[in-house]
Amino acid sequence: MAGDDGRAPSGLRVVMFPFPFWSHINQMLQLGKLLRARGLGVTMLHTDFNAPDPALHPDITFVSIRESLPAEVVANPDMVEQMMQLNAVCEAPFQAALAGELLARGTTTGGPREVACVVVDGQWYKMLGAATRVAVPALVLRADGAATFLSMLATPRLRADGYLPIKEERLDEVVPGLEPLRVRDLIRVDGSDDETVLRFITRNAEAVQASSSGVVLNTFEGIEGAALAKIRRELSGRPVFAVGPLHLASPDPAAAAAAGYQDAPDPTCLAWLDARPPRSVLYVSMGSVARVDRAVFEETAWALAGSGVPFLWVLRRGSVRGADADEEDVPPVPEELRETVRHRGKIVAWAPQREVLAHPAVGGFWTHCGWKSMVEAISEGVPMLVQPCFAEQIVNARYVTHQWGIGYEVGKPLERTAMAKAARKLMAGELGPQGPRERARLLKAQAKQCVAEGGGISLALDGLVDYICSL
Repeated sequence: MAGDDGRAPSGLRVVMFPFPFWSHINQMLQLGKLLRARGLGVTMLHTDFNAPDPALHPDITFVSIRESLPAEVVANPDMVEQMMQLNAVCEAPFQAALAGELLARGTTTGGPREVACVVVDGQWYKMLGAATRVAVPALVLRADGAATFLSMLATPRLRADGYLPIKEERLDEVVPGLEPLRVRDLIRVDGSDDETVLRFITRNAEAVQASSSGVVLNTFEGIEGAALAKIRRELSGRPVFAVGPLHLASPDPAAAAAAGYQDAPDPTCLAWLDARPPRSVLYVSMGSVARVDRAVFEETAWALAGSGVPFLWVLRRGSVRGADADEEDVPPVPEELRETVRHRGKIVAWAPQREVLAHPAVGGFWTHCGWKSMVEAISEGVPMLVQPCFAEQIVNARYVTHQWGIGYEVGKPLERTAMAKAARKLMAGELGPQGPRERARLLKAQAKQCVAEGGGISLALDGLVDYICSL
């Protein structure tokens, strides 16, 4: 058991294995640092594909599983197929690396340490079976929210009841047990076969039920208490630890922010924001993975120009299909809009998102609704304009608009006039206790309480460390 100071007894080590997408690596590193601060040794197994930089995290030991990844897997445009291929290719080298860690002579401070458990990313469904085969207890870290994970656990029931695969005639039906989600809000991935998506989700859910010793989520009771309670019932007493917002508790935010995105954050963002009035700037970012069609990009550009709202726009290399990422620092905006951008906006290839969302000049966030972005925006009380692209982003967007009431849809179809109107509406700030800005402020207060002394994160982490020590 952990001591009275919350620190684990010496001699215990946790092995961690993040999925090789940067937002997943980032959250695993944040959790690893918090466990390290509580006295556990931490060894991070990782793929050579999208490998983290060990120099940024000297308190963690990094070990490559040395997978042999075929070029067609790296280049696969179907994200779901790629994730399944990564599971297949990495299963054997992960199992070998984990078995090797059981015999390792220890490279962490203090000499050899016993492996207490392995923490694997929620997308690594095959790794749970691999851990079982070498007799190591496995915890799952979900990089998405409780509502998304709950919908994944419900997939067999939804399939049996005819809600899945998604049918056009049932799109607007509310899904029993997953309110406020409608059928149209369930996980889907454009460009991926529906059956492939369902097979991937089902394998994840079944692996957790069959082989995990518990689940860790980067969320907190104030935003997902009802979903967390349902998950605990679904998992039949298996422990569920809500340790979010992880980024607020991270002891090394600068290193975590530099986890390995393809572009370094533009250092001029914050100085540009310093010159703007409070809550005047709309921050626009589609995250580290999502891509949009050229037509959507141009509608967004015209919407921002027509909104009259100052904006900071992240245009990541490769984020627009049809733009030449090798020749352009960022996709070029239409020639007719360049003067507008110069006077009222700023476009960068990447931004220091945590600092941007915390800046007093930022009054709204136009977002793809990735979970990491959701938690960061909620933690700073920033209302949102939602434009989900795929997977859990669709669930998150519905929660923003109909569960938490902290934002609006950007509009469907994605058309410049409606998008500009939505941007103005968000930035104008609906008055009263039911307006998105006030509701976002209240959620921010709850998030801050989580990291206060004796708050939710501390209690959840203490419970997690106690549980790890008992395995």
